[in-house]
Amino acid sequence: MTAYLDNSATTFLCEKAKKEMMNAINNYWGNPSSLHQAGIDADMLLRQSRSTVSRALKCDPDEIVFTSGGTEGNNLAVFGAAYAGRRKGNRVITTKIEHPSVLNAFRRLEEEGFDVTYIGTDSSGHLDMDALEAAVDEKTILISVMAVNNEVGTIQPIEQLKAVAKRKSSPALVHVDAVQAFGKLPLNPKKSGIDLMTVSSHKIHGPKGVGALFIKKGTKIRPVAVGGGQERDIRPGTEPMPAIAGFMGAVSELTVEKSLAEITALRDGFVEKLRNVEGVSINSPADALPYIVNLSLKGLRSETVLNLLSDMEIYVSSGSACAKGHKSHVLTAMGLKDDEIDSSLRVSLSRFTTEEELDYFIEGINRAFKVIMKR
Repeated sequence: MTAYLDNSATTFLCEKAKKEMMNAINNYWGNPSSLHQAGIDADMLLRQSRSTVSRALKCDPDEIVFTSGGTEGNNLAVFGAAYAGRRKGNRVITTKIEHPSVLNAFRRLEEEGFDVTYIGTDSSGHLDMDALEAAVDEKTILISVMAVNNEVGTIQPIEQLKAVAKRKSSPALVHVDAVQAFGKLPLNPKKSGIDLMTVSSHKIHGPKGVGALFIKKGTKIRPVAVGGGQERDIRPGTEPMPAIAGFMGAVSELTVEKSLAEITALRDGFVEKLRNVEGVSINSPADALPYIVNLSLKGLRSETVLNLLSDMEIYVSSGSACAKGHKSHVLTAMGLKDDEIDSSLRVSLSRFTTEEELDYFIEGINRAFKVIMKR
């Protein structure tokens, strides 16, 4: 059998996404900015897609800007907010465990002279809120914290971020990378005081190459690209309607609360079985998003195990797909030992994951212990 358990890296296309993509390809191939009927029809589909995504985030359609995905959305939010707020201050704050698309953006800002603070976490990956409170001041113009960590699944207290800024009389915009949370946790950025929120399509069984940035009404950011004025001149360029329509299709199938309950039960049973395997330790906290389980295999190297599992058609990862084999900065920040980091695996589920797939994974790691330890 095949067990695809790398859904935090990407998911397969659901049927509704495929259907909407083909409909757009066949019937809505016009440029949405064109004034003829083919363009008008495409613009109607664009509006429908924007409305569908906005409902999922409980916001207005004109607060949604389509992007090419999480990386572009995070870059647009981080650079756009920092450049727009420069006259108010120079301090920007993030955490040590963000996705590379955020961390590397902040490193670029540091090179450009911004005062950057990287907040640490505890051993479970939870943000040090005392350190955050101490770091925020009246010169802070941006706070960027991910909703769910992509490697261990730790859920961050994003609802508290704006309150911290207000207590410190800070003009800071709050940005949340919700790529791993969207479609899996209930999200309401406006109610949570969030100004900018990044989401992506291919983590929820939609196509790659499309995502969205929520920009709260009245929030000013500086575009990082210029062009023909599309997406309110914030993300110019002809909208890729097949991808956007596929994103709409995937969003329309989301059942967040129902899927969360089902995946929680599935995860709990899986973790209980893992605890019975000698040599396995769980790195994800008990209150992590149940779609992500990070674990370490004592005495084994993750690269060797990945190859063995791949031969069995079991697909997991050793961390973020964007890290490309580099030692996990997330597990390092959490204080794990080198041997625990070197032996770590990330098992990530989707609403289509089955108990049989997870049992097959356990069979695979049992085999890894037997085969590799004998060498």
